[in-house]
Order: sequence, then structure tokens, then C-alpha cells
Amino acid sequence: MKRIGNLYDSICEMDNIYLAYNKARMGKSKSHGVIIFEKNLDENLAKTQKELSDGAYRISPYEVFKIYEPKERIIYRLPFYDRVVQHAIMNIIEPIWVSLFISQTYSCIKNRGIHGVLKHIKRDLKEKEDTKYCLKMDIKKFYPSINHEIMKKIIRKKIKDKKLLGLLDHIIDSAPGLPIGNYLSQFLSNLYMTYFDHWLKEEQKVKYYYRYADDIVILAENKSYLHALFIQIEEYLSGRLKLEIKKDYQVFPVKKRGIDFVGYVFRHTHILMRKSIKQNFCRKVAKLNKRNISAEEYKQSICSWLGWAKHCNSRNLLKTIIKDEEVRRIWD
Repeated sequence: MKRIGNLYDSICEMDNIYLAYNKARMGKSKSHGVIIFEKNLDENLAKTQKELSDGAYRISPYEVFKIYEPKERIIYRLPFYDRVVQHAIMNIIEPIWVSLFISQTYSCIKNRGIHGVLKHIKRDLKEKEDTKYCLKMDIKKFYPSINHEIMKKIIRKKIKDKKLLGLLDHIIDSAPGLPIGNYLSQFLSNLYMTYFDHWLKEEQKVKYYYRYADDIVILAENKSYLHALFIQIEEYLSGRLKLEIKKDYQVFPVKKRGIDFVGYVFRHTHILMRKSIKQNFCRKVAKLNKRNISAEEYKQSICSWLGWAKHCNSRNLLKTIIKDEEVRRIWD
């Protein structure tokens, strides 16, 4: 595999840093960190460029806190300045890494995401006869479990620029595993799994495989094949990547229960919203139905749920719970 060098100078170019600043502030222009950074914008951009160019950049201390929805996780937050640096790095190396990813991995990749999963699973369940059984699993404490030395070796399979490698090593070593909340972490986590993806598709010849971060679904014609494959997957992940699969992995017939994945339940004939998402949607709509508000305000209040509904079989649900006729006409 050809290794790429001469990347660091491109990261340090002012045009790239300015682009990174614009990406980092997107959707956050009113946050305190962005406002402070922009008070002396030219100075701060110049400081960013100089520290990177001189090799003097050191990552700031993290603000660490817990969130509890959708599940308990430890989040690491960096000042806006550090997020600009990480965007500057990603502007240059993202195309290199994305070129390594197979088409069946979806998380945090442009033009894929949940919609990519929907498209591929829907197609395969509808058109293929050998998608009767499902192996569903995810990795125990995925981000905290990522091994730094293995991560660095994987990066070095494609990149040889010493300055860039030193900078990436410094960021990787700044917290245990990969810190959830770091912009770089979502790409590094995909990179950590990418050779596993290739092993499954190219060596094990797995036909129906879908990975969203650490959530994995594999479809096949019979469950004995999936049970045997699971043993090989467990050996690969524990032996090569020091990762452990959660004990609640399952092999089951798709027809009997459907596949609960990325917020939807997939069946051969249709797709529904996950039960918990539908329940929250119904509770929100029930409250809105008691208020005297405009159709526009009504739509704005449930726009995220309408986004979920748009991509599944939800017409009857919407007609049942939404009382505002103008909002319902979106689907009529």
C-alpha cells in the first residue's frame, strides 16, 4: 500500500485554517467559545497557523462530563481553538481515509450516514432471498477501548509524514481510548475498524454487511453460518484490535422480529420507526395538539421526528396522531 507524505504544510496554510474555522463554527456561531475566538479573529487564526507551523501546538485540557441520553457516556469537550485545529487536519487527510472505507460503513461519512444504511438494507431485504437471518452485535465500550498503539500503527499504514504523525500521536495520547466529542475521534474510530471491514468483505466473503460506528449487522441465508462467522469475528476483534463484543449479540430470523438498527426496525416488506423514538414522537405531538399554535410552529417543534418519519412507512401513524391538517398534508 502506497504511503503518503508531504501533508503537514498543507494543513498549516492559512486558506486551510480559515476553511477549518468556518467548518468548526457551523451551527455554533452563537456559542461562547466561537464569540470569544471571533473577537480577535485574525490574531487567533494567525496564532493557530504559527503554532502548527512551528510544531508548538499542544492540545488544551478537556472539559469532561457525562450525558445520559440515549445512554450514559463520558464526553470530552475542547475549546473552539482546538476544534479549528482538528478541522484543519481533517480537511487534508479526510479524503485519504475515506478512500480506505468500504461502502458498507456509514457513520460520519459524507453522503452516507443513516440514509445510506436505509437505502442498502431496504434494497437487500426486498430484492434478495438469502437475507433470512441476522447477526446483530456491537462492541463493548468501543471508544474508550481503542488501543493507542494499534491506532498509531493503522495510521502509519497510509501516512508517512513525520510531522503529521507526531501531531496525531499527541492528540491520540491526550485521553484514554478515543474521546467522544473530539471531531477527529469519529474518523479515527472508522479507521480503526476499516481493515476489519476489508477482512470480512474480501477474505470472509461476507455478502450482506453493514456497520454504523460500532453497531454491526450481517445478513445470511442460514443461522449456522452466522454462528460460525461470529466465532471468527470475535477472534479477530479480540486478537488484532483488543476489542470485546457485548454479550447480548443475537442471531435471529428477520421475518419473526425485524432488525432494530440506526433508529428503525427493518423487515422484508417495510420499515418502521424504533419503538422508543415513536413513543417520544407521540408524547410530543400529544402536547402540541393541546396548544393553539400555527402550522409552522407545529412543524418546527416536531421537525426532527418528521425527518425520521419521512424515511419509513409512517403514513398511518402521522394521520392518527397529528391533528393539524396543514402539517399532515406533507404526506398526503
